[in-house]
Amino acid sequence: MAMNQQGCAPGTGAAEALFRSLSDGTRLAIVRRLAEGEARVSDLVERLGSAQSTISAHVACLRDCGLVEGRPEGRQVFYRLAQPELLDLLASAERLLEATGEAVALCPEYGVATVHE
Repeated sequence: MAMNQQGCAPGTGAAEALFRSLSDGTRLAIVRRLAEGEARVSDLVERLGSAQSTISAHVACLRDCGLVEGRPEGRQVFYRLAQPELLDLLASAERLLEATGEAVALCPEYGVATVHE
């Protein structure tokens, strides 16, 4: 398979962007919380313990990616997952992680220790 200059197969740009949007722990936690149902930024702040500005920025990122949408109600906005297929993706990821065990976390390039160093 031919690779582009970034080492990716041609045509993977959108998939790469999707996985990058989910690669941040806070954004992934927001998606997991929204899988339970709608939430306001203040609900996400309380649940995740991050600053309001941080949560707002991550929600905006997910919204810009088309993964989250807002429903205004008065002065508040209730956010929800825009694509139900995202739940299928998360479920598949969980099954894959169960199947690979610690291999992904121990990966020398992208593993947990590498990311947090």
